[in-house]
Amino acid sequence: MSVRITVNLTATGQFEIWLNEEGRDLLVRELQHLSEKSDHFHIGPIGMGEVEVCSLPYRADDKVLEYGQVLFRTDEWDKQYFPHVIGDVT
Repeated sequence: MSVRITVNLTATGQFEIWLNEEGRDLLVRELQHLSEKSDHFHIGPIGMGEVEVCSLPYRADDKVLEYGQVLFRTDEWDKQYFPHVIGDVT
C-alpha cells in the first residue's frame, strides 16, 4: 500500500494524526533523521513536502491541516533563542 497520513483538527479542536503502516514508517524515519544539521522537514500535499499528507478528512467536521513543518530544536538553541520555553512545563 501507499503512504497515507492525514493531519487534522477535530470539531472540538483536538489535534489528530491518522496514518497507515507505511505512513507511520515514513514519519518515524523523518523524525529520526532530524539533527542539528537537518533541523526540519515539511509536510504537505502530494509534491509539496518530504512527508506527503492526504487532504480528505475522516469526518465531515474535521479541519484537515495540509501544510506544516516539524522543527528540531536542542535545549541549547532554545535557551539562546527561545528561553521562555525552557523550564517547568506543567
